[in-house]
Order: sequence, then structure tokens, then C-alpha cells
Amino acid sequence: MTNALMASLQPEQSADFPEIGPGDTVRVHQRIREGRNERIQIFQGVVVALRGGKSAGASYTVRRTASHGVGVERTFPLYSKSVDKLEILRKAKVRRAQLYFLRERSGKAARLKEKRFLKA
Repeated sequence: MTNALMASLQPEQSADFPEIGPGDTVRVHQRIREGRNERIQIFQGVVVALRGGKSAGASYTVRRTASHGVGVERTFPLYSKSVDKLEILRKAKVRRAQLYFLRERSGKAARLKEKRFLKA
């Protein structure tokens, strides 16, 4: 395929979609359809992995700790109509692209150092 054709097939990143990275704490507002009803379900956690770059098949994995210390991971497509909104709550300073080591850690050991930004 030519480069022009490949560029036309890749979706445009909308202005309301923020730039996310590994270690970011995000709140994903996903549209859930149950029969005829539709509702928004919020999933809040740390971005553990990004896959696929900026291509149409790109995805990101979010991990949170549920009740009784059980870890839950969900993978969301980057360009999905089911994701209503994506909020970044905080950014973390990480040295890896995949943070799978967080699976074995709990409590204070699973904390990530927050990125600080200078206000201009």
C-alpha cells in the first residue's frame, strides 16, 4: 500500500482525546449497552501498557485494585466509539514502556512517582 492510502486508513486523533502514556492514572468513561438501556461506566486505574502506536488497532491496558486487593485489568481500543471520555488524573515518572511489575506489588510498593510540571 502507498503511504497516502495508509494515512487515509488511520483515524485522526480527536482534539478531546488526551495524550496518554504508561504510568498515567486515568478515568475511562465507557458506554455500556444492556438491552435497550445505555449507561456510562467509569473505570479508574493506572495505564500499564500501550500497544500499536497510533494505528487504527492501537490499545491501552488499565489496571486498578478492586475490593480485597484483587487486581483488575481492562484493555480498551485507543480509537473506540464505546469510550465516551478519557480523563488523565495524574502522570507518573516511569522508566519502562510496560509496567507489568505492578501485578506482583500491592499497597505502598505499587506507588509510582508523580511527574511535576513547572507552571509558566
